[in-house]
Amino acid sequence: MSAAGLMARINRTFVLTLLIAASSIFLLFQLFNYRQYSSKNGFDALGSKGYLSGKEAHWHLLKKFLGLVYKFKLPVFLVDTASLNLLSQDAVLYRDSQLKEPHCSFLCTHRDFTTFALLGNLWKYDAALLDAAAERGLELLEIHGKDPRLISMDDLTAKEIPLHFLFRFNSRLVHVVVLYERSGNYLWHGPLRLRGSMDRTFAPFGKLDFGRHAGAYDRPELILTTLDGLDVRIPKNYSRFLHEHSSSRFLECRCREAKAFYQLYPEDTSTEAMDFKMRAKSLLHLASKVLSVLGVPFWLSSGTCLGWYRQCNIIPYSKDVDLGIWIKDYRHDITPAFQKAGLPLKHKFGKVEDSLELSFQGNDVKLDIFFFYDEGDIVWNGGTQAKSGKKFKYVFPRFSLCWTELMELKVRVPCETGDYVMANYGPTWNVPVKTWDWKTSPFNVQENGVWPVREWDDVIQVY
Repeated sequence: MSAAGLMARINRTFVLTLLIAASSIFLLFQLFNYRQYSSKNGFDALGSKGYLSGKEAHWHLLKKFLGLVYKFKLPVFLVDTASLNLLSQDAVLYRDSQLKEPHCSFLCTHRDFTTFALLGNLWKYDAALLDAAAERGLELLEIHGKDPRLISMDDLTAKEIPLHFLFRFNSRLVHVVVLYERSGNYLWHGPLRLRGSMDRTFAPFGKLDFGRHAGAYDRPELILTTLDGLDVRIPKNYSRFLHEHSSSRFLECRCREAKAFYQLYPEDTSTEAMDFKMRAKSLLHLASKVLSVLGVPFWLSSGTCLGWYRQCNIIPYSKDVDLGIWIKDYRHDITPAFQKAGLPLKHKFGKVEDSLELSFQGNDVKLDIFFFYDEGDIVWNGGTQAKSGKKFKYVFPRFSLCWTELMELKVRVPCETGDYVMANYGPTWNVPVKTWDWKTSPFNVQENGVWPVREWDDVIQVY
């Protein structure tokens, strides 16, 4: 090849290299400008490889969803347990504060879904919502169920209400739980139950935070904040909300079974029975208030639990209100707190280490508090006969606690209520027994020795 031809080829190569370099610089400049624009107007649209990463895709889904509910004036608030847990971690908060580039630290978790809640009284059906969701590329699945507030022994039917909304974009999901106010001044959500024709692959239903069971919560105070560049309402005390969620399972009163019970054993509607129920209701509300202030969890026990489970009511001939408390939750200021509330101590049997029982006198209604002890495969509470010092033990299978409603009050009961009642009252628990001896009648009573005479002054106190 001649020298002139070689020089011409070198020149062409140099010009081509120069053009490629200039084009690359121009593209990098364009990308830099695009990144700057994206930073000012939201999360980066593209990941480092030129497509939406997992977190980025989820952020854009949340932005679509929040824009939709804002347009239709639906003030949802964040109840996602994974996101709220991140807010409670100081290390995550610090790391987030150090990041300068757009990021999604709290709303984009290791999961493909985020959960929000909406108060039921703020929901109103609008067909335009479906169209607007579709315009944003969102698929919507609605879950309905019967309104338990309208179910009673007189009317077992009820209209259906929306319980859950699921918005899906590609494989990612926003779950909206609808919370309804109940007569006990608390919030309730229904279970998520799919009907025959519904798409069971629409969402990872088994992994969702809400819906496996119905749940009950105190009404949270909400605050508006900014998370990952998006305006979001969250519970002000999110740590408390997370604690509530861990033990939120709710059991409805068994109205159908109660109706059948009253058909066999008509309800006592005498003035005396109605008066007792009102006084028992007042005492139960007062006891709940005292123990809630102390932070002591309790549940309906013995006859009060039986009344709720069997007939959705207080048993009018029981003459007392029975509560259970784990001995680990005992506090020495329980007795002074009840006395300050106007309930004098009637008797104190046992001691913290063994068979503790407290009884307070209300307005012609006695409040009995039984303390329960954990003993391996079983739990038990004790009883003491004052005149002889004899000890008794009432044995139950282990149980967990659920919420329910009785006499317009949110209270706990054993989740395994049937086993609890069966243990205490035996297979004939559904038959009323008006003559009851606490030493011999319970199905689960056992003799448990005698208190030493030298301890009687401490373990047998009658006022």
